[in-house]
Amino acid sequence: MERAQLQENSPFRSESDSIGEKEIPENVYYGVQSLRGAENFHITGLAMHPEIIKSMAYIKKAAAITNCEAGLLPKNIADAIVKACDEVIRGLHHEDFIVDPIQGGAGTSMNMNANEVIANRAIEILGGKKGDYHLVNPNDHVNCGQSTNDVFPSAGRMTTLRLLSKAQTQLKHLQSSLEKKAAEFDDVIKMGRTQLQDAVPIRLGQEFQAYSEAIRRDIARFEAAKDEMRCLNLGGTAIGTGLNADVKYLNRIVPTLARITELDLVQAYNLIDATQNLDAFVAVSGAVKTCAVNLSKISNDLRLMSSGPRTGLHEINLPARQNGSSIMPGKINPVIPEVVNQVAFNIIGNDMTINMAVEAGQLELNAFEPIIFYNLFQSIETLAYATKTFVDNCISGITANRERCRQLVENSVGVVTALCPYIGYEQAAKLAKKAIAEDVPIRTLLTENHVMKPEELELVLSPLTMTEPGIISVADSVSEKPAKRSS
Repeated sequence: MERAQLQENSPFRSESDSIGEKEIPENVYYGVQSLRGAENFHITGLAMHPEIIKSMAYIKKAAAITNCEAGLLPKNIADAIVKACDEVIRGLHHEDFIVDPIQGGAGTSMNMNANEVIANRAIEILGGKKGDYHLVNPNDHVNCGQSTNDVFPSAGRMTTLRLLSKAQTQLKHLQSSLEKKAAEFDDVIKMGRTQLQDAVPIRLGQEFQAYSEAIRRDIARFEAAKDEMRCLNLGGTAIGTGLNADVKYLNRIVPTLARITELDLVQAYNLIDATQNLDAFVAVSGAVKTCAVNLSKISNDLRLMSSGPRTGLHEINLPARQNGSSIMPGKINPVIPEVVNQVAFNIIGNDMTINMAVEAGQLELNAFEPIIFYNLFQSIETLAYATKTFVDNCISGITANRERCRQLVENSVGVVTALCPYIGYEQAAKLAKKAIAEDVPIRTLLTENHVMKPEELELVLSPLTMTEPGIISVADSVSEKPAKRSS
């Protein structure tokens, strides 16, 4: 999203701050401090995330309600602020939030941008003109009982909480899709591999079930991450001591915010700790990174299993989404797993930035929340988008090349592992080495060398049998009764 351009050709109004006077386009809702922030921090060229704008508006609304109840704000001013906040929450006036997501000042520019937009809209609601801060003042009224240092972190946590919930929804779709594929492929026997070398047989369904379990753990980690984000330092003002916050306001602000947002929010037990230390964001970013790593690993596996189609494994088919080459006719690439890989790489980099920013906090405040939020929001959102395209454009359309899988198992010497309980590791290793050297199927070699009776080999080397735990009992040869595994 392009950041809103300043409207220089419109009539101007004059505003002043501690730096001096500045002309502001007459028809905009932002004020002098917003404009200075926009001029100082043209870093990304992007707008603030719409969810954090809404979170800021929710906080300002809750503060107005609470301050009015505490007798600190006249009802007409509080009502006007609430109406202005409701408009922002509905998505109006977002073009007037002009400061860059990455900014100096620990988020002060963003907080004042919200204060000024809401104040000027409230002034209009009361019948005044923008910039007449005698009616509604950005600092004294909209920011009453607050500081950037408790507002901005709280807005960041609320935004993260909402984004995590959206990402969880996509992860649940992925987990369900993997479960369905696990059931669909449960009878497909293929060769398992370790270090990219033949190992022992596995069912394709078992592999997809394992992917499903990994995503199930990620969903649980996201739930724990949401718990980290529910705890706010709102009410602590500048450094967590609550200076300039009325006791009634301090006790009511978070419950009021929880009520109007319908989020399960709580106030931090120690507001000084919650203002100083941002380790919760390290934990959240870590959960997102872990999920990204899992998604990337699954993507790697799918690219390997679908490789070819003639010269690779070609055990599965990924849905063909687009031409794979501008020069090689008919080439189809695994573009969806590839984009998931790239999203994961970016999330891992974002996680390092977040870790360094949290570590760099000093004394009573961490000044680097803007870069933490910018990277964390990007990580969560891109992971959610990548997960959605992974499900819709890849996972749900995967098919198995059953005959190819069967052939690879039959031609592999890895099945000789199943003979170790009967003939010992050393003899099995010799047979494997000979099968490779002579390029003959292991079954042929075993039959020719009379290693075991044919009916015993049929039981022991059954691919399906080799995908389950236990040891087949072949004592007293093979009776008419079904063989049983010993546990």
